[in-house]
Amino acid sequence: MTPLENPAGRTALGLPDDFWLGAATAAYQIEGAVDEDGRGTSIWDTFSHTPGAVERGETGDVACDHYHRMPQDVAMMKDLGLDAYRFSVAWPRIQPTGSGAVEQRGLDFYSRLVDELLAAGITPWLTLYHWDLPQPLEDAGGWPERDTALRFADYAQTVHAALGDRVRHWTTHNEPWVSAFLGYAAGIHAPGRRDAAASLRAVRHLLVGHGLATRALREAGAESLGITVNLYAVSAASDDPADVDARRRMDGMSNRIFLEPLLLGRWPDDVLADLDAVGLGDELRGPTPEEDLALASTPLDALGINYYSRHTVAAGGEPGSEPAYPGSADVRFVNPGYPVTDMGWPVDPTGLSEVLESVHALAPDLSLYVTENGAAYPDDVVVDGRVQDDDRTAYLDSHLRACATSIARGVPLRGYFAWSLMDNFEWALGYGKRFGLVRVDYDTLERTPKRSAEWYAALTRRQ
Repeated sequence: MTPLENPAGRTALGLPDDFWLGAATAAYQIEGAVDEDGRGTSIWDTFSHTPGAVERGETGDVACDHYHRMPQDVAMMKDLGLDAYRFSVAWPRIQPTGSGAVEQRGLDFYSRLVDELLAAGITPWLTLYHWDLPQPLEDAGGWPERDTALRFADYAQTVHAALGDRVRHWTTHNEPWVSAFLGYAAGIHAPGRRDAAASLRAVRHLLVGHGLATRALREAGAESLGITVNLYAVSAASDDPADVDARRRMDGMSNRIFLEPLLLGRWPDDVLADLDAVGLGDELRGPTPEEDLALASTPLDALGINYYSRHTVAAGGEPGSEPAYPGSADVRFVNPGYPVTDMGWPVDPTGLSEVLESVHALAPDLSLYVTENGAAYPDDVVVDGRVQDDDRTAYLDSHLRACATSIARGVPLRGYFAWSLMDNFEWALGYGKRFGLVRVDYDTLERTPKRSAEWYAALTRRQ
């Protein structure tokens, strides 16, 4: 379907008029100023400065310089008509060593950001952890150690004490799957470890930390509490039993390993069985499984869902490849013909509806939000002052229509955050992939709204 040229508000795509439209970013990807105002070192500072870890040796040292350009960036958000802005707090700005002494200058920056947003009529949506663990905590063992979960709860209370009078929406973790498996199993994200057992302990402690923080924030009076998980629609490449089982295993390790403890208070039985078969099940269960699952399933007010693509899988590992995380051995990804983004990710908006409706079936009364959705395309050329990123506009249009479809089917989906507000540091891929509604010239740091930003701004207008 061709995107509407200038949609006259969200209802043009079948969305309710009270449906939130926002945009999202993450601290390390945009802020820069990594050694200013007492900020400590994060695992991404260390990882990005490790030779060979990030493409072209790029780092987030400057990124988009949002730390210094924040007021102008908020003004840009206002011009886009955003209802809400999802941002993350950099833990090392608040507690440079991950515990103990608090750096007031770091809190002050986020306090100014919140005030700017509110003055612009934009609701702040705060994420406490988007992968930038303070390096001293990693040196002490990182997320595979239970103490990190305790320190996270302390940090959450510190941030809430400073901002809780103005911030209503709180997210504990962004994509714990990435933190655990890409950071501790595959080693392609910070901290760059390759230890399957450690990655499963990280899964458990990320969820324990979520539960501890959620309980502490609720006790402190926080109103809307949630977590964000990255989910995939997963299909088998054929009806061959081996492909069907590959689909089951990938769904288990991609989706259900987080959804079931969060929403149902249990580990998936088949995931535990698969892990037991390779001697790793107890790493996930841990020594106190009942306590851990009770914490993981602490009641939520909202669940954030990040969706980018569908997985189509077949049995049989890629020749010469190592599994990215436990449970992915002897599984390969295939593309039955979907168009792909610049990341090589298949584009299938029906998968978003599938994911939303499957989560709704698990937790019928839980409010859902699409907290990230977007696409990278090679659109870094400015012609006559414009970036004509038609592919991105079509991607956003089709996925927002999928949101409308799920709402019509009864899913309590309340809002959508485009990823990302602006081009930024794309983790281990450096600055080579552009997801932004707004183009950033990395030489001058000039911001240029793309055609997709103009389209989105037309959509945000209320009737």
